Amino acid sequence: MTAHASLRHRHVLTLPTEPAAVAIARKTAEYVYPSWGVSPSHPVFAPALLILSELVTNSVRHAAEASPSLDVIYAASAGVLAFAVHDRHPYRPDLINLANPGGGLAVVAEILAELGGTGTVRPDADSGGKSIWVTLPLQ
Repeated sequence: MTAHASLRHRHVLTLPTEPAAVAIARKTAEYVYPSWGVSPSHPVFAPALLILSELVTNSVRHAAEASPSLDVIYAASAGVLAFAVHDRHPYRPDLINLANPGGGLAVVAEILAELGGTGTVRPDADSGGKSIWVTLPLQ
């Protein structure tokens, strides 16, 4: 069982790969996480929303042609807030060695480092898509 599979709370949202998906994904996080006991005033809450918005925006901008929909997986457990954005575009960004400093994923990597979080890119079994998982500590 992977660390992400063991997270106690989980909610999956499927959206069309269109600009409106960014706001819907963010609003859903603003509802779901507090319902699981993660306070909007927690220091990781706002950065998590920023990272989520960036990942959904990237799917909308870069994957829409190959992936007419995207999935957002929201998860949490004691001491951990996590989420993933999945699309069916085969490109898998390298979150450690980013080629575009100052770009959106570079900002994501910087925030993750500041908060002690992790970002993992997991290819689909058929390599036709990927999920980008973000895990943030709530301590």
